[in-house]
Amino acid sequence: MGTYNKGILGPFSGKVGTVVGANWRGKFIMRSLPVKTDRLPTNTQLLQREKFTLVSEFLTPMSPVITRYYGLNTGDKTRMNQAMSYHLKEAVTYVDPDFIIDFNKVQISKGDLIGVQNPTVAAVGSDSVKYNWLNNSGQGAAKATDQLVVVLYAPLSGLYYYLLTAAARVDESVTVVLPTFFNGLEVQSWITFASEDEKSYATSIYMGSVVVS
Repeated sequence: MGTYNKGILGPFSGKVGTVVGANWRGKFIMRSLPVKTDRLPTNTQLLQREKFTLVSEFLTPMSPVITRYYGLNTGDKTRMNQAMSYHLKEAVTYVDPDFIIDFNKVQISKGDLIGVQNPTVAAVGSDSVKYNWLNNSGQGAAKATDQLVVVLYAPLSGLYYYLLTAAARVDESVTVVLPTFFNGLEVQSWITFASEDEKSYATSIYMGSVVVS
């Protein structure tokens, strides 16, 4: 792949002969057309594709959280790219014949802000899940106004629910009321803190599973 600024016909997009032109991150790039092959993928390649698809489909519904709070946008590697890389290496286990997500290793955010201290979670009825924590504002850059971010996931139904401003660090507890279709489902959840301006955020904590009642 190469970049270009000027050409005989100027910038272009689409296929021209044996190359493809496109605009990517404000730069004009050219790449050669892929070479067609009749070779069948190996078992290793098939497994890698399966693993990649699993992680991509798992993370995509959480992209509004990940694209805000996962690492830094540096160079060509977006926050989602970084999250994909981490989860492919650290948060997937192969249990023949399938790959599965290790929920306890999942991260919805990755940063240097002081995180949630001594958190607990419980289903409290009326389609609600309650989180408690200690107010540790004043530690490092932690502030009372830092916002609690919550992501819940019901594996059997593939349902997701998230809140970017569930509560403030100083509140020490919040009850999240879920849509009624979560009733009776087991949900996994993760929480983290982000500053009000979203410029700093903590690495998330896995809260385990509860059954919504």
